Amino acid sequence: MAMFSVRVSDDAAQRFDAAAMAFGGRSALLRRLIDAACGPAGGAPCAGPIPRPLRLMVRLRAEDAAAVAAEARAMGLRPSTWVAALVSHRVRGRPRFRPPEEDALLAIHSEVHRIGVNVNQIARALNTAILEGQVLDLELSYLDALRGELRAHLASLREAFEGNLAYWQGDP
Repeated sequence: MAMFSVRVSDDAAQRFDAAAMAFGGRSALLRRLIDAACGPAGGAPCAGPIPRPLRLMVRLRAEDAAAVAAEARAMGLRPSTWVAALVSHRVRGRPRFRPPEEDALLAIHSEVHRIGVNVNQIARALNTAILEGQVLDLELSYLDALRGELRAHLASLREAFEGNLAYWQGDP
């Protein structure tokens, strides 16, 4: 998606912001103006307004704020991101992982994908080849080894998700 950037005087920005409040803010009004400028000549209208996330301000007692800061720091997140993750989990059941955990999960996903490709190749080879004796036994042992490796990776993924869900559902 393209992004436009312009510089205007502080006075013009203040006046534009005041006018834009009736249209949902600066970005919403700018999108409307661009849509109007695009006209029907381009076929489909320009992109409509993009819903902005709700900004919510919460007042916490000092000890609660300190606890939130400590939890966020332990996860490598900003306090506001930690609170948003907590709300997201509570409302939608979506887990949030620390950045190193996210990296590890991506690596596990990549390994599981690699193993899946190998298993498909072996299955294809077994289906097309006529194998007897030791050759078939060797191929089947490779397939069993891959199946064991795949189960280990899936168990790691399951542990990561269960640990994450336990964290967000846990008592303080």
